[in-house]
Amino acid sequence: MLSPMAAERGRSRERREELLDAADRVIRREGPEASMAAIAAEAGITKPILYRHFGDKSGLYQALAERHARIVIDRLRPEFARAMADPRSRARAAIGAYLDTISAHPNLYRFLFHRASAEDGKTRSQMAAIVRSVGEELASLLLQEGVVGDPVRASVFGHAFVGMVQAIGDWWLDNPGLDRDTVVDSLADVIAAALKA
Repeated sequence: MLSPMAAERGRSRERREELLDAADRVIRREGPEASMAAIAAEAGITKPILYRHFGDKSGLYQALAERHARIVIDRLRPEFARAMADPRSRARAAIGAYLDTISAHPNLYRFLFHRASAEDGKTRSQMAAIVRSVGEELASLLLQEGVVGDPVRASVFGHAFVGMVQAIGDWWLDNPGLDRDTVVDSLADVIAAALKA
């Protein structure tokens, strides 16, 4: 049997998830400029009560960043780990997974990487740390598998590839007429050529 304190913590975590769900719905519907008032209204509460659950607006931004960064990383990790015949195939699969994820939720992506990061230094630092961790994970994989033999070079490639894919993802979302497969193939070609060199 749960103690009253443990039960309260469980309800509090559950309530936070409900509030994050409400924020997700509003941001998806209204775009990255969605207001905190609209998020609170969606959740059936006032802004002060919304902030109380997260400490402040920054806390809400950071909770959303953590939630959605985890989704992106969970989509990328299997593509990084999948054994494939050549680095280009793996790059193509990872790039495709990334573009599919951000295009499925473009308003959330823009909210986190542009609005929240611009408004809040803690969220900007958190998002930068998440991007760096993906670069480090990729660098480690390149080194472990012997694709790149030098640790510094592996780190340069890991961070460069992640930054390049993120930048192209932004550009691709802003240009909806661009063919996804052309973008994926072009990026995969650049990565494969860099690794061969």
